[in-house]
Amino acid sequence: MAEFEILTPHRFYLELKLDNSSEPVDGIFLECQGFKRTQDVIEICEVTPNKWGSANKGLAVRTKIPGNVKSGNLTLRRGMTFSIAFWNWFQAVQDGKWASQRKNASLTIYDQAAKEQARFELAGAWPASYKIADVSARSTEIEIEEVEVAFEEFKRVK
Repeated sequence: MAEFEILTPHRFYLELKLDNSSEPVDGIFLECQGFKRTQDVIEICEVTPNKWGSANKGLAVRTKIPGNVKSGNLTLRRGMTFSIAFWNWFQAVQDGKWASQRKNASLTIYDQAAKEQARFELAGAWPASYKIADVSARSTEIEIEEVEVAFEEFKRVK
């Protein structure tokens, strides 16, 4: 396994590891957006035999029950590296090999001392988009690579 060290002034960083990857680390990121898991609300209205007021009609009662669960897409950003692993993953999906490119992955959040703070397991993940920030030769900012990852579900394991 390759040795590496992250030198960052930030308080944390994120590591994405794909199942069955030949790389020790598939990606180190400094930004992540889209951790969202929601559950639809289904509202049922029924009429009970109880009388309501002076009317000769039943009482309408509304009940809310949980419906389908949905996950958002993760948007991961990092300074561009020499690795083209994410581009290759995106390209394979674009070329129609999406079924074999659906991966289980783990996204781990580390503190500055490289101590694991939280870990999420993603199921059925695949890259939905790949973007590179606008390029300007006059800019002093680093080049940003952005990957949007769709997934079926996630769970927090730590």
